[in-house]
Amino acid sequence: MTDYDVLRVFCGPSGGYGNELGVVREGSLMPGRDDRQALAAKLGFSETVFVDDPERGVIDIYTPVSRLPFAGHPCVGTAWLLDVPELVTPAGEVGTRLDGEFTWIEARAEWVPPRTLRQYASAAEVDALEVPPPGEWIYAWAWEEEAAGRVRARAFPGRDDGIDEDEATGAAALLLTDRLGRALNITQGRGSQILTAPQPHGWVEVGGRVVLER
Repeated sequence: MTDYDVLRVFCGPSGGYGNELGVVREGSLMPGRDDRQALAAKLGFSETVFVDDPERGVIDIYTPVSRLPFAGHPCVGTAWLLDVPELVTPAGEVGTRLDGEFTWIEARAEWVPPRTLRQYASAAEVDALEVPPPGEWIYAWAWEEEAAGRVRARAFPGRDDGIDEDEATGAAALLLTDRLGRALNITQGRGSQILTAPQPHGWVEVGGRVVLER
């Protein structure tokens, strides 16, 4: 088995929750896409990152069933782990910065694969949702306190790959921020926290806490 780190990304204020992420720091030891895909499926995390150049921040991202040009929580977690000024993804160069307990990335909405952003009338409705059948990637959200930009959200990837619900999803949070055009403080899943802020020229910052699990 190839060595890998496990992080939790977008942890809550107490350091709990967050979405697990596998990071293979020596991606050069497994250069083939088929081998990477097989390992990502075996590990079973919502995403696994292969670091191809740790100094330049070149990374490759996989779900259990597909390769992604960009994804939010893998970029935030890997930015924290490598402590580099940017990450290079197939979608483009992702700016990164560390600010106290938060790690931030800057990316663009057009890099995100299609998602259905579905608004509900209350946080209680979002909490009560059952996992929908596979087929559509749904980000269910509602205002908890609209004036303060506080959002309750849950994410259902719909890929039929064993990940019925994503605990924390930076890319979907980026899309929602781009659509609403305002900074957000999102509570997702069981208790993960995602912060976002729109930036000039179509960029969006997404930030959260990262913990090394093992």
